[in-house]
Amino acid sequence: MKAKFIKWKNVETFCGNDHLKNKAFKQFFQRAKYTDWKDPQDVIDTFKEADLITCKNGNPRIVFNIARNRFRLICGYSFRTKTVNLYIKFVGTHKEYDLINVCKVDMFKK
Repeated sequence: MKAKFIKWKNVETFCGNDHLKNKAFKQFFQRAKYTDWKDPQDVIDTFKEADLITCKNGNPRIVFNIARNRFRLICGYSFRTKTVNLYIKFVGTHKEYDLINVCKVDMFKK
């Protein structure tokens, strides 16, 4: 199944005009775009530096380490019939990541 990022525009806003951020997230996006995932373990097989998080509230999360761990991207996920929906919950630096709760963060919820 193909990956579909929900609220990717927020990642682009985070990157702004920063060359390093734009390059890192573009490389990540291009790699994810051509995946064929059937289950969460396939995500880990593609991104060995990612972590699957099981939250007590039942909402699973994936933490992606971007640019050799300079940045973190947290996504909620659901495997659908034809796509894997990745709901962007957090994008930030490693330092910012250390200050949040992975299972509770939803910085783009309106």
